[in-house]
Amino acid sequence: MSNKKILFLFGAPLIAVMFWSMRVYYDLAIWKYEGPSVIFVVYPGEGFSKINGRLSKMGLISNPKVFHRYCQLKDYMTKFRVGSFEITNGLNLTDVADTLVYGEPLTITVTIPEGKNIYDVGKILDEKKIVSYKDFIDLARDPNFVKNLNLPGDTVEGYLFPDTYKFSPGTPASMVIDLMVKQFKRNFTSFDLSNSSLNPHEIVILASIVEKETGAPEERPSIAGVFLNRLKKRMRLQSDPTTIYGSYEKFQGNLTKRDLQESNPYNTYKISGLPIGPICNPGIKAIEAVLNPEVHQNLYFVSKNDGTHVFSPNYMEHSRAVREWQQNRRNREGKSWRDLNKKTSNPTHSF
Repeated sequence: MSNKKILFLFGAPLIAVMFWSMRVYYDLAIWKYEGPSVIFVVYPGEGFSKINGRLSKMGLISNPKVFHRYCQLKDYMTKFRVGSFEITNGLNLTDVADTLVYGEPLTITVTIPEGKNIYDVGKILDEKKIVSYKDFIDLARDPNFVKNLNLPGDTVEGYLFPDTYKFSPGTPASMVIDLMVKQFKRNFTSFDLSNSSLNPHEIVILASIVEKETGAPEERPSIAGVFLNRLKKRMRLQSDPTTIYGSYEKFQGNLTKRDLQESNPYNTYKISGLPIGPICNPGIKAIEAVLNPEVHQNLYFVSKNDGTHVFSPNYMEHSRAVREWQQNRRNREGKSWRDLNKKTSNPTHSF
């Protein structure tokens, strides 16, 4: 064998190793991410290869093969934390790996108040940059997704528990909804439903109506009592909030006669019994009010324009209250449900 062949056989691999070593050194020690700060999300159940591929595609690492080998040597392959992480300008490949293993995920605190419907919740989450409004609403109204959550109905309305949560920016809508529904189920199972004439879904429906009907927490049992009395007498509930919800996406802010005459499964001026589903996401106090309503003979209530109501057992007394509180301009001018918070130390929300 000639000297040239021997040199080639031994020299070529050596040169290849040398170039590879230089490349690895460059990727590990010299290359740095030079773009703007980026939020990178590691999703639950996501494997290393997919994470590696996304990092490479986004230009956050210099070489996916080197990243793979580095993570193998460091025993990082299955140790990436779930959540959102900030990849900043100047980080190198090893910094990115360490960030995803040891870094604290970014979180956004968001409070969902009682009485917000899925559209309100979607807007709150969108404003907080947690999930887009469209993605959230599309999934919240997806019957197949709702079925997989073991919920009745075609939407998740009523089952997004009002609470304070911490989410990562860009969290998938499915994860957000799943967490809020699980929180609802954990709380709802603590209730004793044995004395109620309603099934669990009907309890949530009525609680959602009670939640929307009053700004005064102490009135919830009284409001619940009125609606339960009406259901027993087979009277229509005639609840304005249910009617508004039936045409929520096109509602202009003022309830009109045309709205009251519209036929839809939420318009309790046109249908008997409860609407087809909840109209918002009720809190614990509203559910408790439905399970422990005030026992009385009242069938009507009218707003006093400050968040509280006058209750009446018959239409004659109700008409008198309407004239006094709704048709008397003096009792309407300058009044607002916000006045209620000035007159009571009770918080509007129960959490």
